[in-house]
Amino acid sequence: MSEDKQGFLKRADAHIFLANDQMTDEISAGEVSASFMFGLARFNAWIAASTYKSAEDMAEEKQKAMEYFMKEYKIMLEQHLDEHIKGYDFSK
Repeated sequence: MSEDKQGFLKRADAHIFLANDQMTDEISAGEVSASFMFGLARFNAWIAASTYKSAEDMAEEKQKAMEYFMKEYKIMLEQHLDEHIKGYDFSK
């Protein structure tokens, strides 16, 4: 596995570990997931904003940015859902 891919997976795992640590008897997986998605959306909006020279430029390109992030998320989510369909222990 390439160093770039290892770094990518290590960063992703760090976020998953953080999310797992936040789940408690009082805080459900759904609540953590919602917070995680909110934080990711906020971070990605900042990433997008940092690539433009003006608010007008960003407003013009807003739909393209949204389509990019949603397309990438859909690909990743579908991959992981398929993996869980094949390998998740549903007997728990």
